[in-house]
Amino acid sequence: MQYRLTILCLLLSFFAMAQSPALPAKGLQLRWEVVENGYQGKAQTLSTFTLVNRTKATLPASGWTIYYNFIRFVTPGEVAPGIVAGHINGDLFWFKPTGGFNGLKSGDSLKLNIISSAWVTHFTDAPTGPYIVWDTEPSKGHSITDFTVVPSKEVKQLRRTANDTKVQSTPEDVYRRNESIRLLPLSEVPKIIPTPLSVREAEGTFVLDPKSGIVYEAEFRAEADYLAKMMGKVFGKEVLTAQGTTGVAGVRLLKDASIKGKEAYRLQIDQNGVVISAGTATGIFYGIQSLRQLLPLTAKGTATLPVILVSDEPRFAFRSFSLDVARNFHSKAEVLRMLDVMSVYKVNTLHLHMSDDEGWRVEIAGLPELTQVGGRRGHTVDEMDFLRPSYGSGPDVNNATGTGWYTRADYIEILRYAKARHIKVIPEVEMPGHGRAAIKAMDARAAKLAKAGDPNAGEYRLSDPEDKSTYRSVQEWKDNVMNPALPSTYKFIEKVTAELAAMHREAGTPLDIIHMGGDETPGGVWEKSPACQQLLASSEELNHVDDLWIYFYDKVAQIVNKQGMQLYGWEEAGMRRTRRDGQGLMIVNPVFGNRNFQVDVWNNVMGGGMEDLSYRLANGGYKVVLSGVANYYFDMAYLRDYDEPGFYWGGYVDIDKPYYFIPLDLYKNAKEDDAGNPLPASIFVGKDRLTEYGASNIAGIQSALWSETVKSPERLEYMVLPKLLGMAERAWAPDPSWTGDLNLYNEAWNKFANVVGQRELPRLASLNGGYNYRIPTAGVKQENGKVLANVQLPGLIIRYTTDGKEPNAKSPAWSGPLDAKGTFRLRVFDQSGRGGRTVTVQY
Repeated sequence: MQYRLTILCLLLSFFAMAQSPALPAKGLQLRWEVVENGYQGKAQTLSTFTLVNRTKATLPASGWTIYYNFIRFVTPGEVAPGIVAGHINGDLFWFKPTGGFNGLKSGDSLKLNIISSAWVTHFTDAPTGPYIVWDTEPSKGHSITDFTVVPSKEVKQLRRTANDTKVQSTPEDVYRRNESIRLLPLSEVPKIIPTPLSVREAEGTFVLDPKSGIVYEAEFRAEADYLAKMMGKVFGKEVLTAQGTTGVAGVRLLKDASIKGKEAYRLQIDQNGVVISAGTATGIFYGIQSLRQLLPLTAKGTATLPVILVSDEPRFAFRSFSLDVARNFHSKAEVLRMLDVMSVYKVNTLHLHMSDDEGWRVEIAGLPELTQVGGRRGHTVDEMDFLRPSYGSGPDVNNATGTGWYTRADYIEILRYAKARHIKVIPEVEMPGHGRAAIKAMDARAAKLAKAGDPNAGEYRLSDPEDKSTYRSVQEWKDNVMNPALPSTYKFIEKVTAELAAMHREAGTPLDIIHMGGDETPGGVWEKSPACQQLLASSEELNHVDDLWIYFYDKVAQIVNKQGMQLYGWEEAGMRRTRRDGQGLMIVNPVFGNRNFQVDVWNNVMGGGMEDLSYRLANGGYKVVLSGVANYYFDMAYLRDYDEPGFYWGGYVDIDKPYYFIPLDLYKNAKEDDAGNPLPASIFVGKDRLTEYGASNIAGIQSALWSETVKSPERLEYMVLPKLLGMAERAWAPDPSWTGDLNLYNEAWNKFANVVGQRELPRLASLNGGYNYRIPTAGVKQENGKVLANVQLPGLIIRYTTDGKEPNAKSPAWSGPLDAKGTFRLRVFDQSGRGGRTVTVQY
């Protein structure tokens, strides 16, 4: 009996060992590096994972899978003897052993060679978030925290294709871009940005004493309180306010019915004090922002202001910043910080991209699954509780970037904070494509309710369970498109829009316009959906699956218009699929052109063939927001440099790109293609020009930050600032006089660069404890045996070393040419002592 018990215990022990992970994930090391872009002469990359076993046990020959996220599509197949690679969905990939793998002994390594689409030339292109899952515990992922991306340094690693001759922006390239920049005396630097419509300065000053306080007319009380708080931070003491129109005061806020524009104002400073006049509270608020720029950042006792008269109103009524909180979540606190920056520079709209394939970020009453399932990411087998990892969010569902949402109270707080700063918040509900988070959340809801026997389980379902359509979106999703033939789809839209409208009403800021997505719906959708085929068969007006697009957006328009909202969407929502000569084609859809339909036009990739799309849509009657990637996508890297974060498929976007954009004739100042090469004028031959009617349909300008590579507040601020100042200038300021004249442009750009470097970066360094704006790299070149250096934004300081050490705030400041001998390390610092990225040159 004892013998049999011993055998049984041994068998149970062996079985338990077999069911547990063979070794801890923390003992595994993973490295990744680019081998060659333009591999085999194609638009593809060869790269290598090196898996190293640092544990004391052998990695088993089977029973495990390693997952990772990668923005490039990986060709499935064998990547090492006995190891195969595959694709799950979106940017989630895997590799795992087959029968030919013999295990990996302690201390051994294994190279896994993968081929991926396109190219990898910036560090943010690299794979992220690897983790291992054991077959014995399929629902739990273990992060491989010892993961390293090996920097690319060789030409074959940095080029896009085998024929690419320019692989990186050099310090010499940066120097040439900065050659027209020179430091101006502060007295010559414009005092207010965005540039006002009219500024007249005169001799004399006014000494503002905070003790003299603020008087205001009754309807401007909120603005007076805002100004008092702002001035209190400048002077370090309380500033009192009083309602009225007369009496002694340092600042008076007065109503002037003769100032007609909603956002127009007049700011007058003379020996008697400061008067801000406007017909509306919004105008008063913008006058306060201009006064802010005339005040010192801090003052002891009093502040001396110039005698000045500013008469101002914006060029465009719609000046927007779009923030993606779906791909990677950004906290309420960071949204409030961005609203503060927007208000300083008179950007009046926050387009909140609150839903996408990878996340749903606003709580909707009655549909808890939207956030409980769609607002969380982690390793999962069936996505019934949360979504799979994306963009390196990892296996832990409690991660800070993949998981997160705004509660109803959070969202209302954001709305009220924005309202106090005269900023409108426009939520975006992505549809029909980019809808996966909502689709999966409603699938989970339907399954849960069906299990409970609820006859209305599919009440809000967005997918046809019998749909066998095959497609793959631009981001590699296979199941991210809502079905337009289901009545439940429209019930969902009605529910969500009604709940959003209710939150806006509670916040005191009615929702009169809503963004309903519309971009990047892939070909092949709906073709094998029984529900769609039944709808087509029963309708005399719908003849082809492409007609479902118009059907869908007509229904959406009816829903939002019924609730008193204007319909807003991406450019594709104003277009339709058709065919010519047997080839697929997208054309401007005439159906919605006369229905007050507003669209963001993002596709102006220089050299991409669609540079005139915004003008075609405006000429066709659509209200157009100029949101072009080539100038206003702030997730694009600042320049072509491996160490610069961000994408670059639409080009490289530094602060000059949004600044030199000409809204009504973008061809005039377009300078480079998506690779940073000079743009030939022939690109624009035959392109549509904007008509006078079309010009009346240009609603404004929008910048956007997509968050695939943005995983922290510091990175967010780095990508947005100071680019946002260039966008704010172009959206508010009058049409520039330098259009098409290089000399006039260089003079204007130099003034603007001085404003940013000498006045606004110090402001951003102090506002709300400081923002992590990008400090540019130094430009460097050799000439006649001397090393020359310059900087993009005057007022910043170049410091250098010649001993190999990293420059710091105490290193010598660059003051002139040096003998070109040895190794120079140069780094730009702002006035607070914060440094940018070091560049190294050797002569």
